[in-house]
Amino acid sequence: MSLTLHLGVVVQPYSAYGRHVTTGDVATWLEDRYGVMGAFWRVHGKDVARDMEGGVLRAVELVMMGRRGADPYARAMSDLQHRFRRFISSREVERVGIPGVPTQAALRGVNHRLKHPYRKSNPRRPSFRDTGLYEASFRAWID
Repeated sequence: MSLTLHLGVVVQPYSAYGRHVTTGDVATWLEDRYGVMGAFWRVHGKDVARDMEGGVLRAVELVMMGRRGADPYARAMSDLQHRFRRFISSREVERVGIPGVPTQAALRGVNHRLKHPYRKSNPRRPSFRDTGLYEASFRAWID
């Protein structure tokens, strides 16, 4: 049996960039240009593997004790999603050697959650967190 870990986003409209743009489009653009999820995996892949291994071990222990275990990967996927969000919000993504990061938009404080997204007095924000939708829609799953 072969398992595949997927990193992606829940596809939904991304209103800051136009009527027909989705979180899937934005995620594809960011991956093509910056490799955000790839960089996350490069930095945190071993941590994720260790979390998944721990889930499997807990499931085996439960079976050996005569209990039925839940999805052995559920906790690891939840932890992975939180870890990715911290990767963005803590600006760790800006310190892992991705060319062009921090982004100019982040440095200028472009923020489409504000009434005036391009105002020069807007505070600097983390790269890849404009509206917060990309980060919030991130998901990890196994099939």
